[in-house]
Amino acid sequence: MNQLLSKIARTLVTAVTFSAVAVAAHAEGVNGNVEAGKGKAEMCIGCHGIVGYQNSFPEIHKVPKIGGQSAAYIVSALTAYKSGERKHPSMRGIAGSLTEQDMADLAAFYESQAEGQAPETQPAASAAVAQLLEKGNCASCHGANFNKPLDPSYPKIAGQYPDYLYFALKAYTVEGNNVVGRANPIMAGMAKQFKNAELKELANYLGSLQGNMKTVPQSKFR
Repeated sequence: MNQLLSKIARTLVTAVTFSAVAVAAHAEGVNGNVEAGKGKAEMCIGCHGIVGYQNSFPEIHKVPKIGGQSAAYIVSALTAYKSGERKHPSMRGIAGSLTEQDMADLAAFYESQAEGQAPETQPAASAAVAQLLEKGNCASCHGANFNKPLDPSYPKIAGQYPDYLYFALKAYTVEGNNVVGRANPIMAGMAKQFKNAELKELANYLGSLQGNMKTVPQSKFR
């Protein structure tokens, strides 16, 4: 069974990697500008510029850290919200107003906030969590330290808020909901293997790790 799951995961990785290459080709020539992104980020700082700020709809959880996240992933996520592949009313509304240049500028700005480097080796997981990580084949996409993804369009997840990670993981298991859900086939296949309690264990471990993402307080909130 594990060999079958690994084969499926590798097939899906290949398919989505080709998709990521297609997106990159489509966006070729769109270079992000950090200073331009800083100005455009005014629409983002009401949530992403407040340390520990909590989203209240459709579920209470901390707004994710995006300072230091990879630019390619930020663009990928915004594109998914804009297309409806990711369902979140406020994020879809914001992403829907953005051009490719806007996304590239915002992504460059937030990527520039990376702080140092995550350690190459993270604290060992418990035996139970290690089994879950192996079952989900998590390191094959997100990297052995969960901060150096196989492809930059995949997210760094080490040190992300655990409650946000839990919300995100559950979203990949949801179907037929107008406000919650994510359609990524790799993550859907992975997340649907687990019970919610197991997804929470994974989220808590990944959130406990050291990464180089952070929430940078903006001037009006300092």
